[in-house]
Amino acid sequence: MWGLVPLFWPLLKPAGAVEILAHRMVWSLLFVGIALLALRRWGWIPELARSPRKLGLITLAATVITVNWGLYIWSVNTGHVVEASLGYFINPLVTIALGVLVLKERLRPAQWAAVGVGFSAVLVLAVGYGRPPWISLTLAFSFALYGLVKKKVNLGGLESLAAETAVQFLPALGYLVWLGTRGTLAFGSHGAGHTALLAATGLVTAVPLVCFGAAAIRVPLSTLGLLQYLAPTFQFLLGVVYFHEEMPPERWAGFSLVWLALTILTWDALRTARKSRAAVEAAVSAALTETARAEAAPAETALTETAPATGHTGGEAGAAPVSAPSAQPGR
Repeated sequence: MWGLVPLFWPLLKPAGAVEILAHRMVWSLLFVGIALLALRRWGWIPELARSPRKLGLITLAATVITVNWGLYIWSVNTGHVVEASLGYFINPLVTIALGVLVLKERLRPAQWAAVGVGFSAVLVLAVGYGRPPWISLTLAFSFALYGLVKKKVNLGGLESLAAETAVQFLPALGYLVWLGTRGTLAFGSHGAGHTALLAATGLVTAVPLVCFGAAAIRVPLSTLGLLQYLAPTFQFLLGVVYFHEEMPPERWAGFSLVWLALTILTWDALRTARKSRAAVEAAVSAALTETARAEAAPAETALTETAPATGHTGGEAGAAPVSAPSAQPGR
């Protein structure tokens, strides 16, 4: 769904990108609120309200995702689908860079190599475009920062979206009312179908996120990470094949470097996950072996202590109970 969403935004014309964004905020809160009401998941609200730090982070997340959503809608509706898809291709590299700069994480050599190749790709694309690929970079950095803030807030996907759209709701509604007073509001002015499509922006926002949240608890994390490359891949293919955007050689070169960086990153992630899994299995096996030995030790001690009382050697004492019953099978 995320990969095919570039087909949706052009259907909302002649509404402008900012009006579409405002509708997305307003209708998303409505649909998410209905979902929370149906699931009866309200317990997080009082806790959030009592935490000024979390409220501040939610406001920051809402601000950052507003920039991301608005720029993405504008880029799709102005013929920059390919450049927008690049933003989500390089987002994992930007996320890694933020992890180093903000969280002081240490990178493995392969991750450093991937970041270096990704930086080279941006330089090549800057030369090809004649300017830095600012749409891609803004989308990548805003979404990476959004992910970082959400990590610190530590709310579920549905709850987080509800809190963020609650922050966005009043400014968005105020903007739509202002457009209405000026007579430039597209909502309700271009037929029932167009009005329904604008209202559907809430579903377009909420449904993929709910599906992602459901998948996150059912699918291995390594698989989930690989699946997330599908969205920008579909977007890129739509930009080239459906929207017929230009792809000169230098742009192909830049994208190829980005894909090389992602290949290195994916290979490293899979290798690390495999090693971690092997280490866990070895640790579990060692723990089970140690437990078995600990359980066997008292039994061996008991046999050793009872052997002298029989008046035989250890071997004879063990043989007598076995041979006696077998000599009288019919009894």
